[in-house]
Amino acid sequence: MTKTTLAILLTIFTFVAFAENTEKEDKKENKEKNLSIIPLPVIAYNPTTAWMFGVAPGVSWFMGDASNTSISSGLGTLIYTTKKQFMFTAKTNVFLEGDDWNLLGDWRYFITSQPTYGLGTGPQSTKPVGQGIEYDDGQFSEPIPDAQMMEFNYLRFHETVLKQIEDTRFFAGLGYHLDIHSKIKDNLLDLDADPPIITSHYGYQTLTGFSSEKYTLSGISLNALYDSRDNAINPYSGRYAFVNLRVNPEFLGSVKSSSILWMEYRDYIHLNPERPRHLIGFWTYGWFVTSGDVPYLDLPAVGWDQFGRSGRAYTQGRFRGPDIVYGEIEYRFPLQKNKETFGGVLFINATSGSNRAGSKNTTGSNLADINLFEYLDYAYGTGLRIMLNKKSRANLNLDFAWGKYGASGFYLGINEVF
Repeated sequence: MTKTTLAILLTIFTFVAFAENTEKEDKKENKEKNLSIIPLPVIAYNPTTAWMFGVAPGVSWFMGDASNTSISSGLGTLIYTTKKQFMFTAKTNVFLEGDDWNLLGDWRYFITSQPTYGLGTGPQSTKPVGQGIEYDDGQFSEPIPDAQMMEFNYLRFHETVLKQIEDTRFFAGLGYHLDIHSKIKDNLLDLDADPPIITSHYGYQTLTGFSSEKYTLSGISLNALYDSRDNAINPYSGRYAFVNLRVNPEFLGSVKSSSILWMEYRDYIHLNPERPRHLIGFWTYGWFVTSGDVPYLDLPAVGWDQFGRSGRAYTQGRFRGPDIVYGEIEYRFPLQKNKETFGGVLFINATSGSNRAGSKNTTGSNLADINLFEYLDYAYGTGLRIMLNKKSRANLNLDFAWGKYGASGFYLGINEVF
């Protein structure tokens, strides 16, 4: 039995029992109860982190009358791994009374290590590193054909405040965003070797004039949101569209001035009106560096959305570049004839990324000019859903996914992926 299989079996056994107990307690629950807390323990395994142990609590509540106030939610993690990684996150989506205001929060602190694979998508994405970088006239660095492991500390503080526009589902507002990467260790970098080993991170940072040891991105954003979902935790109907234009000026602490655009859309189509859980969900986003240069680890990358749910099958940051477009379709269905406790999903996702900003080496030659949509890297998978709280529709998610280049992963989480 593999470690991944063991982790899956342990998790399913624990939460099937938990769900059955929760179902009994829900019947006794006070109808006026406003707060729901699910203290999810984490026992999981994947190649990036090895064994993970900790807690990932999910919280849901109403800030006003449920008849005119959307449900608020928070997700957290406190995890330690056998690869000596520490991860703390706190992510919130809060609707104030009457939905007059919507507050989005994303706080993280990582002491972690992750592989990086260069910029762009497709088999060319590791170039110029995959065939070496021409660091001097006619002299090339040692090729790196596979993953490049990096260690770093990461602090993120993102807060966005949105005001409802009259009596509609449109919101607009401002945000502040801070990202600090520090104590960066590029494990494969060896400039003293003959020939030297130059990584994607070091090559890009040198080309764009950034430090390879620490960098800060600090900026403000303009935001527009449309959210008609019936439940932000586990939607059965409605639409979601979000646009975020982030400007990172030097006077706010950014190493260089830049701007980044995020555009996102989600939709849900019912297949059986009598079983609202039986549906097809659509999710897509585009993430673009629209001016200036940003540091390597701050470039748009799959798996670095607010809730870290995109790119199932691939490690976080597997596809990175100045332009990323992502899409996903998920078929959701109940597994019981008359109850909603257990459900299943089938999904497929695809990512396309460019390599325009980091494609030139230190001598200016272009070895990996990858355009957006030139390559499409896909993944697919299946999952089990266990409804832990019928009032909030909070689900336990257990997903297994497979992708290209031998990628696969097991994922444990609360609430629907999108």
